[in-house]
Amino acid sequence: MRRKTRKIKIGGVYVGGGAPVTVQSMTNTDTADVIATVAQIQALTALGCEIIRVAVPDIASAKAITEIKKEITVPLIADIHFDYKLALASVDAGADGLRLNPGNIGSTNRIREVVKAAVERKLPIRIGVNAGSLEKDLLDKYGHPTKEALTESALRHIRILEDFGFNDIKVSIKASSVPLTIAAYRLLAGQVDYPFHIGITEAGTCFSGSIKSAVGLGILLSDGIGDTLRVSLTGDPLDEVKTGWEILKALEIRKRGATIISCPTCGRIKFDGAGIAIEIEKRLSHVKESIKVAVMGCVVNGPGEAIEADVGVAGGDGVGLIYVKGVPLKKVQQEFIVDTVIEEVMKIIEERKI
Repeated sequence: MRRKTRKIKIGGVYVGGGAPVTVQSMTNTDTADVIATVAQIQALTALGCEIIRVAVPDIASAKAITEIKKEITVPLIADIHFDYKLALASVDAGADGLRLNPGNIGSTNRIREVVKAAVERKLPIRIGVNAGSLEKDLLDKYGHPTKEALTESALRHIRILEDFGFNDIKVSIKASSVPLTIAAYRLLAGQVDYPFHIGITEAGTCFSGSIKSAVGLGILLSDGIGDTLRVSLTGDPLDEVKTGWEILKALEIRKRGATIISCPTCGRIKFDGAGIAIEIEKRLSHVKESIKVAVMGCVVNGPGEAIEADVGVAGGDGVGLIYVKGVPLKKVQQEFIVDTVIEEVMKIIEERKI
């Protein structure tokens, strides 16, 4: 069962309170470079990114938000560390939300100014606790980052905002360790009802980071924990969005784009199943509509999976039997399989629009 939380609004997107789990990413451009940042955001949006975050390390980056917002369609969150003036400048520039830790931006008066600005513009604030940047007193108390230390840090920052009467909050509590992240979110989940932004921070490169993220986020989401997510990878942010959606699709939480079912191949296969599956996935990468395609290589599981898919291929000796909505359509030679599958997929998509 999904954890019950408050609902907040970031731009035009709801988070928590039963709203769909959303996919986020963060740009890796110089935010002050409006052209490059907009181009990356638009590319991320095309892949299904629903909330975007930009780093705001200086005043030029904060001011750039005004021009960036004119060219994008997704909510934009300003990522702030230490300098409350950058938070205020980002709010003035039109940010849809803030990511900061209130205890790190200075005196009570400075926090009050940021909260006042957020209230006036009806902007939520994400408290983002990371194992790598815990407060010194908590490290002294616990010896190293523990689930208790992370939770205490999160509660400390939450209480600061609550003391100002502010509760338009979402919370993240991340570590690069999958077990620690899971334990910390579980512990905090029993103490607050704010929506959670989940992720495995500094997860790693695309290969290893995707696996760590899938394991960690998969477990949390299966527990009903998580209202919005980011897959944190070293490299192209586009891979973060792709991986985020694949995690949600694998858990059948949300549907978007093509789902490719393909056999692992073995000594029974007599056609290029791997090459065909990879090419189909590549050629359907632009598709937003949910559709299932099966590429199977032998008579053991092939016909069954092909029948269950929207479009399926049951491979034979250099040929493939094409199924559409569970019905055998025709047998085609290997070199025509990909084109035939793509053609049938596009027909189905067009039919759904009628």
